[in-house]
Amino acid sequence: MNFKRQRREETRVDVTPLIDIIFQLVLFFMVSTTFITAPGIQVDLPRSSAQEILQDSSDVNIWMTNQGEVFVDEAPVDWATLDEKLSAASADPQTLVIIKADTDVEHGRVVRVMDLARSKGLNRLAIATDPGDGSEVSQ
Repeated sequence: MNFKRQRREETRVDVTPLIDIIFQLVLFFMVSTTFITAPGIQVDLPRSSAQEILQDSSDVNIWMTNQGEVFVDEAPVDWATLDEKLSAASADPQTLVIIKADTDVEHGRVVRVMDLARSKGLNRLAIATDPGDGSEVSQ
C-alpha cells in the first residue's frame, strides 16, 4: 500500500468584495451628509483689511438685515426684546457685543444699537466685516 500524503490547498479569503462594500458605504455617507458652514441669517458684511477678532462663547451677536430685521444669537427680536437681552448680558461688563450689519443698513440704526448697548454698560463693541484686501475702500 502506497499511502501518499496529499497536500491540502491553502484556503484564501478574498477581501475584494469586502473592500468594495466599505468603499460604497464611505461614498454613501459622504454624499448624504450635510455640512453647515454659516448661520442662517444672510447679511452682506462690509469688506475690511483689519485683523480678525477672536470670539468667545459669552459674546452677544447682533445681526441687522437690510429689510429692517434684527436678530440676537439667530433669534429675531424687536427693540424691547433687544433691550432685555442686552440688559441680561450686562451682568458681565467684559461681554463683547458684535454687530453684523448688512452694508445697506442705515448708519443711524447701527448707532442706535451701539448706544443701547453702551447705556447697559457694555462698552466692548465690534462691527463685523468680511475679510478682504481693503482695496475697494476709497477716500
